[in-house]
Amino acid sequence: MKNITAVAGRDTFINCRVIGYPYYSIKWYKDSLLLPDNHRQVVFENGTLKLMDVQKGMDEGEYLCSVLIQPQLSISQSVHVTVKVPPLIQPFEFPPASIGQLLYIPCVVSSGDMPIHITWRKDGHVILSGSGVTIESKEFMSSLQISSVSLKHNGNYTCIASNDAATVSRERQLIVRVPPRFVVQPNNQDGIYGKAGVLNCSVDGYPPPKVMWKHAKGSGNPQQYHPIPLTGRIQILPNSSLLIRHVLEEDIGYYLCQASNGVGTDISKSMFLTVKIPAMITSHPNTTIAIKGQTKELNCTARGERPIIIRWEKGDTVIDPDRNMRYAITTKDNGDEVISTLKLKPADRGDSVFFSCHAINSYGEDRGLIQLTVQEPPDPPELEIREVKARSMNLRWTQRFDGNSIITGFDIEYKNKSDSWDFKQSTRNISPTINQANIVDLHPASVYSIRMYSFNKIGRSEPSKELTISTEEAAPDGPPMDVTLQPMTSQSIQVTWKAPKKELQNGVIRGYQIGYRENSPGSNGQYSIVEMKATGDSEVYTLDNLKKFAQYGVVVQAFNRAGTGPSSSEINATTLEDVPSQPPENVRAISITSDVAVISWSEPPRSTLNGVLKGYRVIFWSLYMDGEWGEMQNITTTRERVELRGMEKFTNYSVQVLAYTQAGDGVRSSVLYIQTKEDIPGPPAGIKAVPSSASSVVVSWLPPAKPNGIIRKYTIFCSSPGSGQPAPSEYETSPDQLFYRIAHLNRGQQYMLWVAAVTSAGRGNISEKVTIEPAGKAPAKIISFGGTVTTPWMKDVRLPCNSVGEPVPAIKWTKDSEDSAIPVTVDGHRLIQTNGTLVLRSVKAEDSGYYTCTATNTWGFDTIIINLLVQVPPDQPRLTVSKTSASSITLAWIPGDNGGSSIRGFVLQYSVDNSEEWKDVFISSSERSFKLESLKCGTWYKVKLAAKNSVGAGRISEIIEAKTHGREPSFSKDQHLFTHINSTHARLNLQGWSSGGCPITAIVLEYRPKGNWVWQSLRTNSSSEVFLTELREATWYELRMKACNSAGCGNESAQFATLDYDGSTIPPIKSAQGEGDDVKKLFTIACPVILATLGVALLFIIRKKRKEKRLKRLRDAKSLAEMLISKNNRSFDTPVKGPPQGPRLHIDIPRVQLLIEDKEGIKQLGDDKATIPVTDTEFSQAVNPQSFCTGVSLHHPALIQNTGPLIDMSDIRPGTNPVSRKSVKSAHSTRNRYSSQWTLTKCQASTPARTLTSDWRTVGSQHGITVTESDSYSASLSQDTDKGRNSMVSTESASSTYEELARAYEHAKLEEQLQHAKFEITECFISDSSSDQMTTGTTDNADSMTSMSTPSEPGICRFTASPPKPQDSERGKSVAVPIPHRASKSDYCNLPLYAKSEAFFRKPGSEPCPVVPPREASIRGLARAYPAPARHLTLEPGAKPLGLPPPAPAATTLPQRTLPMPSTTGATAPSTSAAPAPATTEPPAAERGPTHSKVGGSRDSLLEMSTSGVGRSQKQGAGAYSKSYTLV
Repeated sequence: MKNITAVAGRDTFINCRVIGYPYYSIKWYKDSLLLPDNHRQVVFENGTLKLMDVQKGMDEGEYLCSVLIQPQLSISQSVHVTVKVPPLIQPFEFPPASIGQLLYIPCVVSSGDMPIHITWRKDGHVILSGSGVTIESKEFMSSLQISSVSLKHNGNYTCIASNDAATVSRERQLIVRVPPRFVVQPNNQDGIYGKAGVLNCSVDGYPPPKVMWKHAKGSGNPQQYHPIPLTGRIQILPNSSLLIRHVLEEDIGYYLCQASNGVGTDISKSMFLTVKIPAMITSHPNTTIAIKGQTKELNCTARGERPIIIRWEKGDTVIDPDRNMRYAITTKDNGDEVISTLKLKPADRGDSVFFSCHAINSYGEDRGLIQLTVQEPPDPPELEIREVKARSMNLRWTQRFDGNSIITGFDIEYKNKSDSWDFKQSTRNISPTINQANIVDLHPASVYSIRMYSFNKIGRSEPSKELTISTEEAAPDGPPMDVTLQPMTSQSIQVTWKAPKKELQNGVIRGYQIGYRENSPGSNGQYSIVEMKATGDSEVYTLDNLKKFAQYGVVVQAFNRAGTGPSSSEINATTLEDVPSQPPENVRAISITSDVAVISWSEPPRSTLNGVLKGYRVIFWSLYMDGEWGEMQNITTTRERVELRGMEKFTNYSVQVLAYTQAGDGVRSSVLYIQTKEDIPGPPAGIKAVPSSASSVVVSWLPPAKPNGIIRKYTIFCSSPGSGQPAPSEYETSPDQLFYRIAHLNRGQQYMLWVAAVTSAGRGNISEKVTIEPAGKAPAKIISFGGTVTTPWMKDVRLPCNSVGEPVPAIKWTKDSEDSAIPVTVDGHRLIQTNGTLVLRSVKAEDSGYYTCTATNTWGFDTIIINLLVQVPPDQPRLTVSKTSASSITLAWIPGDNGGSSIRGFVLQYSVDNSEEWKDVFISSSERSFKLESLKCGTWYKVKLAAKNSVGAGRISEIIEAKTHGREPSFSKDQHLFTHINSTHARLNLQGWSSGGCPITAIVLEYRPKGNWVWQSLRTNSSSEVFLTELREATWYELRMKACNSAGCGNESAQFATLDYDGSTIPPIKSAQGEGDDVKKLFTIACPVILATLGVALLFIIRKKRKEKRLKRLRDAKSLAEMLISKNNRSFDTPVKGPPQGPRLHIDIPRVQLLIEDKEGIKQLGDDKATIPVTDTEFSQAVNPQSFCTGVSLHHPALIQNTGPLIDMSDIRPGTNPVSRKSVKSAHSTRNRYSSQWTLTKCQASTPARTLTSDWRTVGSQHGITVTESDSYSASLSQDTDKGRNSMVSTESASSTYEELARAYEHAKLEEQLQHAKFEITECFISDSSSDQMTTGTTDNADSMTSMSTPSEPGICRFTASPPKPQDSERGKSVAVPIPHRASKSDYCNLPLYAKSEAFFRKPGSEPCPVVPPREASIRGLARAYPAPARHLTLEPGAKPLGLPPPAPAATTLPQRTLPMPSTTGATAPSTSAAPAPATTEPPAAERGPTHSKVGGSRDSLLEMSTSGVGRSQKQGAGAYSKSYTLV
């Protein structure tokens, strides 16, 4: 450890640091003594030794630190402590000293280790020898010597002693005393009155002298000085001078400055103060008042040292009377004062300022301010309109200038603008403390002029600027006048009234609210409100959908923009009677006898009578076994029970009961079925008896016309009048056997026969009696009966023809056809059984007719004629809309043909537009109109109707559309939307929403602060007022409104701003962004708009180019066009003189309209046949005698697709543009359509004709109604083009546009299957008249086509089908061309003009075309025609005849085609043509296979294939003109 030096008297610490662990203890030793051994020694646990108050003799020496590291092992180390003693200075003091004295001060160190160094300091600085100060130092002493004491020696002196131990010091102060003396002596001086003055006197000395000032008044010799009291005005400054802040005249006199400090004698000095008076204003008015227009004088008095000048100023401008003659100044002396007067002549408003008079002399100047107030009558107040209401207005005014006089009150005057102020009204003496007022009791919607006056004590102001205001409208004060009610129907009342009195309207009457309520017992008494706009002074409104035969109370209220006025007095009226809406209840029917039944019921509920009950009507009709209905009968009664007599026996009856009122018959009850009881039957309807051999006869009969029960058996009676037997013989047969052979009779004897039927009630009446005798010869006789047979279609019918005779007769059936009888051929449809019965399977309408059965044997023949009537479903009704209202649609219809069976009822189906959910309504067969009620207001509905008979449901009528009255809501611009806005709320007036005739169901409000993205929503059903709450103050808001009813929704938007917190309005919102931000924002908004615009323009250009390309393709197609059904009924050399003028046949099918023209007349064959024969020369000019029928077949396949129709026209309304509505439907539903066929056929040689036969098939049923194509298929005839067009039934396709038809047709034209054939749309009217033009011999097909393309009604487009122009022979072999086969020299004559020029179609040796007029050629050909049976065969896909190309791959997806094929009876054999055929090397027709072949593909069905001479000669040899077109 290092040795340590300690300072005596201080504490010392000795550390013993031990490094290592563990150790057991640390101990200190001095002189072998364990420490501590006295109170000044302390040993700490960490081994530190503390020596307190170190003493040199006791604490100096060696110290030992011992550390025990093991129990028997310790280590130690010593340290030597040396003790140093610091110096000790003995106290010393400075004695009192005066200037000039000698001074000696010693500084002695009494103890301390040597060497000791001693120094002196004065005021902290080392004292250097010199300046009269000497320092002498010895070993332990130092002295300070001053030879002559002066003031500079004052200060603090410090003696400092230091050695190795410490440095110590001792300080003492030296004070030198000096007697007072003047530094600055006082002198006489002047003081200016009112200004500050300083009397100078400055002394020094030590201690600092004390100065005292004394004053002796007067200007003479001073007699006695008095101490001056020190106040706020007089003070002694730090330099001993005397300060007088405001010198007064009393301050004149002698002043003495005396100083003393106790050293030496006191000193003093006197001076004289003279006071000078500056110019000052002694008198002037501070404020004064003048009256405008009067003279006013202002006086100003001044004093001071002369001379004094007085100057007047107005504000800051010096008044010069010479320049301004309105001012005059006069001055006069008054003793020691000067008086100046300023005269104003006269006083003006501009003089209401501060005037000042300035007094000036050599010692100063003074100013006196005079506030002159010129009083006058006040200026008129500035008037503004704060708020104008209907009957009051709130005014606020500002009084700009009060005339320098307190306003004592205000007057307000107002009048009607058209009146003079002589008729004014006024509000007087309004308190001057008020700056706004409310004017009340004004008249609404009036124009007022208003002005105002203010008053003060001087007088009244001029009137304020006249304001013109218009009071707002108020709700009318008067009710509508002359309210009358007129019941119109059972559910409507017409209300008429006049507007309220003009003076009570309080504005423009905008509309009326009609309140109505039912006053019948049990009603709730609440008014229902409807609203209408005003149209004039007299109004009419019809209340609809009221209860029938109910009393209603009606009130009317007028409303304007402000609200609704009082209602008129309630007037009552009762709706007209109507038919009961419910049938009688508890209808029962009891059969009493075979011809009597009792019907009973109870009255309908009173609430459903809808009038005064007049009685009941019982409707009943019979239901026969064949399904037909009997005549409908009715009985009227006032009782609730009726007995029906004279009913047919054992007959089913349908019974309905209805109640009726004055308005008519009510709803019928449900059909109740009853059967009368059995009775004895009537006589058999007919009886026959024929000899069958020499000993037997056969008797046959018909069942009784009125069996009156279930026939149990028949009894045959046989009597011989000449035999003498009294009782006839009786024979019995079963009820199913209608003939009986009676044997064992005598030859040559006459017998009388008759028959009776037997039921459970007994034997009935006998038939007629017939006489017969057996004969040896048995000629052919028919025991079956002729007559009329009625049957539903699609049923198997048996026409019996049982015969007897020897030998067995031969049976032959024929069917009458106009003037000839056609033998009935046996095929899959017809079968003749061995007993002669003709069986017709699945009969159709064309099976109706007269059938003749002939039985023939060696001895004779017999004939019966049966008239077969086939009942079919009824034809579609013609449905129209007769009337619409807000909630109902009234429909009327004309039934079509009943199909041979009475119509049993109608099924009406309706649905909302754009919906396929149809609702069914069943309607009685006697109804011809129906009212659909409880419909949605302002909604489009689709309606269709079908009739039902015993066969089933008929074709559905065309779908018609009707709209109930009403439209979506709209907001009237005449109505104020906001009625009140403050800083946090806005009140909206929703009465501006017009319901559009349909009740508003909901109003949705959305609002947000401008610039905010989030909308707040509020939904309400109220149509009056609504509040927007919790708005931000002083904020612009955006508002969107949407009001909805059943017809749709209307939208309205607006902006509004809340008020500021103080009720003030805020300016329009402005963007806080800079110009750069505005440009950026504009660019951000404009970019998408520009891009969208460019996109739309580009899309428009693309669509336009596509359209132009398509139109160009269509124009090019004209040059190759040949009409879809080419008649080709003229030779090439026959000129055409204008279009044909004959009748036209219109066929309306779903996607196209075909117009077939003909010069010949049109003749109706039969009412029950869809066949129209038209005489025509279109077919072959030389017909094969073996051919019975030739024709043109047009087949329309079913359109069944998974994606629906190509173009869905089901939403098109007649007469509208479908493009505008095609976006309404989002998706097409899958539809099933008719599969229909039209065949144009020429039959029989004797009557040249063309027939149009229509056939269809059903594709399912629903609700008992056949589900068929909703588009209508109709045919109509006319004698001229215009009439023909007008007679066409409107269909959904009738409004199809050119573009949609083109797109639909192009999609389905099957170009790949047709190869090079072209099908295009050329004009918007479908006609085949251009085909005549195409065959006239012209070489410019395009021109001829154009000449025939006459404009027509919209929606009908011309389709043309034309083959391409062959380019070479190889291509010509497979080209598809229409071949109108004619029995002429060659096919060459029938080719189109452009085809004749090709080498492929030129045949060597072919004869030139004969120039024969078509009509003449037809007559020649028909002269050698021989009628032969013909039928239509179905060519199914899959097989193909020889000589025909394979079908296209896609052809298997097409529906089957039906082609007319010529044939002979019972077999298909080729026929030979009477006309020469071109030379060919073809095999016989028999080798080519049967004609009854299956052909697939659309190519064969669309156009004949010209593949080789084989194919052509085959068809030519058949003599058939057969083309089939598939339309999609």
